[in-house]
Amino acid sequence: MSLLDVRQLKVHFPVQQGLFGAVHGHIKAVDDVSFILEAGETLGLVGESGCGKSTLGRAVIRLVEPTSGQILFAGEDINRLPGAALRRLRRRFQMVFQDPYGSLNPRMTIEQIIGEALDIHRLTPNATDRRQRIAHLLQAVGLDSAHAQRYPHEFSGGQRQRIGIARALAVEPEFIVCDEPVSALDVSVQAQIINLLQDLQQKHGIAYLFIAHDLAVVEHISRRIMVMYLGKVVEMAGAPAVIHTPKHPYTQALISAIPVIDPASKRARIVLPGDVPSPIHPPAGCPFHPRCPVAEAQCRTNVPDFREIAPGHHVACHLAGCA
Repeated sequence: MSLLDVRQLKVHFPVQQGLFGAVHGHIKAVDDVSFILEAGETLGLVGESGCGKSTLGRAVIRLVEPTSGQILFAGEDINRLPGAALRRLRRRFQMVFQDPYGSLNPRMTIEQIIGEALDIHRLTPNATDRRQRIAHLLQAVGLDSAHAQRYPHEFSGGQRQRIGIARALAVEPEFIVCDEPVSALDVSVQAQIINLLQDLQQKHGIAYLFIAHDLAVVEHISRRIMVMYLGKVVEMAGAPAVIHTPKHPYTQALISAIPVIDPASKRARIVLPGDVPSPIHPPAGCPFHPRCPVAEAQCRTNVPDFREIAPGHHVACHLAGCA
């Protein structure tokens, strides 16, 4: 049984206008997404800004309420859980947020920030055990336990992200959503955080949904990669297959934008015309067809199936293998 099984998940936000807030449409942030995540696995999630990556990450742990679909965590549909049952289950899944500056309460010390989760779930019997556990967590993410009484503003961006990781680890989760955890950090610090996440995964068997827009980073940490466009998954396969043999034209365009160090292996850049369509009024047929360089008549009218074209390699494209 998979650790996480997401089935036909939709997250639509109403668009309200006028004095009385009449609904005039819906933003289809996540539109019929399905995937599975095994225990101890890292699934990378990539796509342009506004494609629905962060909304999907928040929805699978019920920080955003889904419109429809199923989210099975260890076989239990968390969409159907009432508040108290969901609160108990939250110990098993956590989130590391994108902004290390905005995700920590500036009025709380690091001990209070990390200890809050311990208190909510009653994981330490007394104050001494609580302090020891917080010290151990800080050491596990490469920070000095003597800094527990400091405030977030006294730390650098990389150190704050480590504190965010320590907070997520406090309840010993099986699954962590990493929402662009390194995008706000310097390149050298990015490498440190990525290595830390991998070390923690090896020690504790944690599964990650790793959200990013940098394919080079995602390739390094992920076993599989899922590509989103306009709220839909357009390609999913093992990381080497997505990076080296992409089948969807959108994925091919993303790969072409990755900088190449060796001039001799320079790849042709694919420049997509226009902008991402509005998620309120997505195009008919394939959502990518207005920008696709190889679109045909059927792409404008028929929605492509998300089909397996090779073992473990799924693509939502009528022309997969030809593009």
